[in-house]
Amino acid sequence: MAHKISLINMKGGVGKSTLAVNLAWHFSAYTSWLKKVLVIDLDPQFNASQYLLGPDKYLKHVVTKEKPTVYHIFERYSPEFKGIDLDKAIKNITENQSGGKIDLLPAQLELAYTLKNPSDKARNLKDFIDTVESEYDVIIIDCSPTDSMLTEAAYLCTDHVLIPVRPEYLSSIGLPLLYRSILDFKEKYKKHPIEIAGVVFNATDDYSPEENKSKKNVKEVCKNLHIKIFKKEISFSRSYPKGARENAPIFRTSYARYDRSREFLNFTEEFAKEVGIS
Repeated sequence: MAHKISLINMKGGVGKSTLAVNLAWHFSAYTSWLKKVLVIDLDPQFNASQYLLGPDKYLKHVVTKEKPTVYHIFERYSPEFKGIDLDKAIKNITENQSGGKIDLLPAQLELAYTLKNPSDKARNLKDFIDTVESEYDVIIIDCSPTDSMLTEAAYLCTDHVLIPVRPEYLSSIGLPLLYRSILDFKEKYKKHPIEIAGVVFNATDDYSPEENKSKKNVKEVCKNLHIKIFKKEISFSRSYPKGARENAPIFRTSYARYDRSREFLNFTEEFAKEVGIS
């Protein structure tokens, strides 16, 4: 069975897409893992899809050719998409000779339409993932920052939730809502195992006193909710948006500083140990 991980925070702008994509690159490329990874983009803004495909390939392979995406999986029983080949929704991003690879199940803007009529669609993603899970070691889901049908769909496919937090004003505001959302899900689906792996401080810049104050507030909330905070943090770096433009992870982005690259690897190692990825 694949390790299934959802990245989510009810507060936007925390860098979860960048984190999701770089985790996928690390798990697939580093000799420590060499995993077969599937990235699922569940955000209508499709940032992870653009990061992995690049804007030009996204336009060419998703928009222009009208290939199926995760949107079509949710709408699979719609008469409009009857007969569509959902197997073509998964796109290969990279594959190396040692066995590691990244595949992508992209999103598109129309995914927002699914939320207007969400009835009985949450399980459609799990039903699809059940058919392909055996092909992967790790499945990473980049969630939208809302509590919606898409969130429930992600939970149904998830073993562990990773919560990126950017330490800034009101950085802890989404944590109680997310915690409650997961509790409600576990009450509804009592037999489905899902746990919070922890919080990672993302895009830190050591700006005091605001950042220290925000971290202190987040730590207090996490202590009350019994949520782990990872020791390794990920600093802000202009190399991350540059990597998005180059369709490259931090360790292959041109002129990225070694300490920033090593920092992300250190977090990946800590996270992998926490969730049992070896």
